[in-house]
Amino acid sequence: MRAFLFNVLFYVTTVLFLGLGSPLLFGPRSWAMWALALHARTELWLLKTIVGTGLEVRGKEKLPKGACLVASKHQSAWETFALIPRFRDPAYLMKRELFWIPFHGWFSYKFKMIPVDRDKGPAALRRMLAEAKTRAAAGREIIIFPEGTRRAPGALPDYKTGVFLLYEALGIPCVPVALNSGLFWPRRSLKRYPGTIIVEFLDPIPPGLSKREFLPRLQTTIETASNRLIAEAGGTERLAR
Repeated sequence: MRAFLFNVLFYVTTVLFLGLGSPLLFGPRSWAMWALALHARTELWLLKTIVGTGLEVRGKEKLPKGACLVASKHQSAWETFALIPRFRDPAYLMKRELFWIPFHGWFSYKFKMIPVDRDKGPAALRRMLAEAKTRAAAGREIIIFPEGTRRAPGALPDYKTGVFLLYEALGIPCVPVALNSGLFWPRRSLKRYPGTIIVEFLDPIPPGLSKREFLPRLQTTIETASNRLIAEAGGTERLAR
């Protein structure tokens, strides 16, 4: 019942933010970004109050002051909104189709998120990299889920080469992010569980590494830390059952 109540309130408050916040489409982007972070904090408060799912953030001091590439583990829809208040001015890479959704897509353009055209060839890749460079030049954090889609806790990792293309093109530090959100907000499920979601920012990877050096280092760093956070939350025993 608590999960059901939260889910209802989550969608109701999201629709209200989109509808009542629509005048922000015509104002400064900073106002819209402030409302985006407020929405995330509201949903986190509802999740904590109704379901009992809290949040612990570790290593926030490891984020550089300027632009950086943030490569996050992706276990749940939770991190698509909950990570936003952790950054100064995040720019997420998002599927182009999401920009076609009324209000959601309009705001995604307003936030200047970065559209990704999957399987659309070199021209689409060049457009994506050009937009990412523009956002980085403005000092924003570029957020990518290097596996491209949600992976259940304990599933074998599937890192794509796109994260290296961004890393190579941008020439900025890459901050790996580990988490255990999938234990409490499972993918493809309306169930929500009490506990503490842990997000950990890890040591930045400096720019300039080769693909052979970067990808294994990124994957090992994120997977090792995420598995540790899963075990810390008792998830290892739960997944084994």
